[in-house]
Amino acid sequence: MQHKNFLYITIVLSFLISSCGTVGGGRSKKPKYIENGVASWYGPKFHGRLTANGEKYDMDGITAAHRTLPFNSVVKVENVDNGKTLEVRINDRGPFAKDRIIDLSRGAAKKLGVIGPGTANVKLYLVKGDLRNSRTTNLKVARYTVQLGSYENRRDAETFSKKVKKSRVESVRLNGRRIYRVYYGVYKDTSKAQRDQKKLKRQGFNGFVKQIEND
Repeated sequence: MQHKNFLYITIVLSFLISSCGTVGGGRSKKPKYIENGVASWYGPKFHGRLTANGEKYDMDGITAAHRTLPFNSVVKVENVDNGKTLEVRINDRGPFAKDRIIDLSRGAAKKLGVIGPGTANVKLYLVKGDLRNSRTTNLKVARYTVQLGSYENRRDAETFSKKVKKSRVESVRLNGRRIYRVYYGVYKDTSKAQRDQKKLKRQGFNGFVKQIEND
């Protein structure tokens, strides 16, 4: 009887241990390749300034700037030039040079061996984040719009939108609440968006240019 009890306990423990290896963490899936290109880094000039998501930039942290990936996405960066890899969190927007796809913090650049050469050929893999509902078709190209209003009630947003020809209403979640925003136009060129924003202001509609986020 003791032998049977010992065998039963062993089987149960083995099942529990194997289950623990597959639950939690959210990182059991294989990272998804998303793009390749050139990485650069930024440091002292921006240290302590606010990043695009409102954090203070820590140049020695392990973060990065990307044009379109949702904030707090985690990306594995593979330095194709030396084989080093590192996971970084996206908390800023950039790079703004056309031939770059990601701007690394100085801390991340050190670990990937990018400090000396200044740039590196890299591949990016999405480790944590969701692009299934991505609002952009090209991760390398940011898009912009003119925001004209923000409302808690859809009917109010639609009433205002009717006053501005070709504007639209989109619902977004903000701090757990659903709100309704009135947008005008979609642009790849910020200067074109700014011209339309000024034109709308002359017509009596105040607004501002913002990047269309993948949220």
